[in-house]
Amino acid sequence: MIKVYSTPTCPWCTKAKEYLTSKGMIFEVIDVSQNREAAMDMVRKTGQMGVPVVQFDEKYIVGFDRQAIDEEIEKLKA
Repeated sequence: MIKVYSTPTCPWCTKAKEYLTSKGMIFEVIDVSQNREAAMDMVRKTGQMGVPVVQFDEKYIVGFDRQAIDEEIEKLKA
């Protein structure tokens, strides 16, 4: 399961979601501006407060890192 922790006003969050969609990936969007519990969980697990954070199972990618996202997508397809 892929999750994208984001906020509605974050342009990099939009890019990350558009990129995952373009790769045919299905993901859950978690709006950390509305879900404080999810935001705190994200900070605990990543040590970061910034978004986007893309979660592939137990792997967290902070920021829109196309190469890291591609690597995780390849692992899913293997």
